[in-house]
Amino acid sequence: MAYTFLKSEAKPIGKSLVEDDKIDLAKQLLRDHRDKLMLPTDHVVASEFKAGAASEVVQVIPDDMMALDIGPQTIDSYAKEIAEANTIIWNGPMGVFEMPPFDIGTVALAKAVASSHAVSVVGGGDSEKAIRALAVADKISHISHRRRGVSRVFIWA
Repeated sequence: MAYTFLKSEAKPIGKSLVEDDKIDLAKQLLRDHRDKLMLPTDHVVASEFKAGAASEVVQVIPDDMMALDIGPQTIDSYAKEIAEANTIIWNGPMGVFEMPPFDIGTVALAKAVASSHAVSVVGGGDSEKAIRALAVADKISHISHRRRGVSRVFIWA
């Protein structure tokens, strides 16, 4: 999702996944809510989506590379926001968390959410899988499960 936003700002995204049909929506959201949206400032990139692929951290994504995780600067800035949050709703991993070394961002933020004082809601199969794999599910206020094609999220006041 982040690379759709970055592309909408005409920032180089290389071969990263992007939803071209959502570029206009991303532009509108950035125009209306830029002060509330945080986008990655550094990225873990590789030339191919493959276990063991050589990777590096960059701030500008080269044309022949794809972003597969967030970088350490982004992890730090997101973790600081999480530490100060009262409510966290998380849907979707930061990178390809099933494939090291592209799991570092997701692992770091899962730990940050688990150690925060916030009410936390985690949804989505990949996010749920990451939370459970890291054995921090007991520190999350609510994990949305997908059953019979319906996602159930409960909101309380």
